[in-house]
Amino acid sequence: MRRFLFMVVGGVLLMLVFFFLYKYYFVFGRGVKAGELNQFMEKGYVFKTYEGRLIQSGYRSKQPGSLQSNEFQFSVADERIAQQLMTASGKFVEVHYKEYLGAVPWRGFSNFIVDSVITVRDVNY
Repeated sequence: MRRFLFMVVGGVLLMLVFFFLYKYYFVFGRGVKAGELNQFMEKGYVFKTYEGRLIQSGYRSKQPGSLQSNEFQFSVADERIAQQLMTASGKFVEVHYKEYLGAVPWRGFSNFIVDSVITVRDVNY
């Protein structure tokens, strides 16, 4: 009886570990986003994480005569990349990101984690 109970509890714990790893550490998607870096900051009570917002503008809109503006909110886990983005506020940046299925507090508030900066240049109006 004890062996059976140990197997059931062990199986449930193993399934919970696999679920946690899949939900929070499986890379669901990768991609590149480009736009004007609107804000970038370090914040948090217990875990200090880097959070940013990229404004992507476009011409397609659901309402005639208006421009579409999309916002890409992201987190950065690497200190070196965070310092690179701290100096790029208001500039046009291209970033490579990984998308996870869930966010963990020590990695950031967003499911999108920027892992590299491709280009940084001044905005041309």
